Amino acid sequence: MADITQSANLLAFGMPGGWEWVVILMIGLLIFGRRLPEVGRSIGKSIVEFKRGVKGIHEEIDAETSRPTADEPAELTDQTQKRAESTPSSSEDLPARHDEAGA
Repeated sequence: MADITQSANLLAFGMPGGWEWVVILMIGLLIFGRRLPEVGRSIGKSIVEFKRGVKGIHEEIDAETSRPTADEPAELTDQTQKRAESTPSSSEDLPARHDEAGA
C-alpha cells in the first residue's frame, strides 16, 4: 500500500503554495504586463455587451408576456376599427366575380 502512495506522490506535483503563486503572478506580470490594460478593456466591453444582451432578452420576454393571448380580444386601433367597419360583412355585399358576371 505504501508503494502506491509513494508512486502517486512522485507522479503528481500537487497544487502550488502561497509563495509559489506569488512567483507565478510576478512572472505573468513580466510577460503580459503591457497587454493587461487591453485585456481589461476587452473583458469590460464583453461584460457590458453581455449585460445588454440579457437586458434585451428580458425586454423581449416582458413584451411577449404582455401581448394578448388568443383567448383575450386584442384592442383595435382607430385605423383597424375603421377598416373593420368599412369591410363588407356578408357575401351579398361583395361584387360578383368576373367569371360569374358574364354568365
